[in-house]
Amino acid sequence: MYLEIITPDKKVFSGTINLVQVPGSKGLFEVLEYHAPIISTLEKGRVKVVERGSETFFEISGGVIEVKDNKVIILAESINN
Repeated sequence: MYLEIITPDKKVFSGTINLVQVPGSKGLFEVLEYHAPIISTLEKGRVKVVERGSETFFEISGGVIEVKDNKVIILAESINN
């Protein structure tokens, strides 16, 4: 699936991934390929991106995630990496 992580200033990440784990307002949740469409708010916390066996982490201050048609967009308020 394809992931984009965007802040008001710039695009922080874009690429094909296997899994993304995000800090939802009711706890952590993961999105895998062919996940059902969803829009959810995100809390302050860590986003984990898994691509080809490697893991990348981003600390966000909150935001929104949208999943649709095997594409994930995370609109983060800010990122501390």
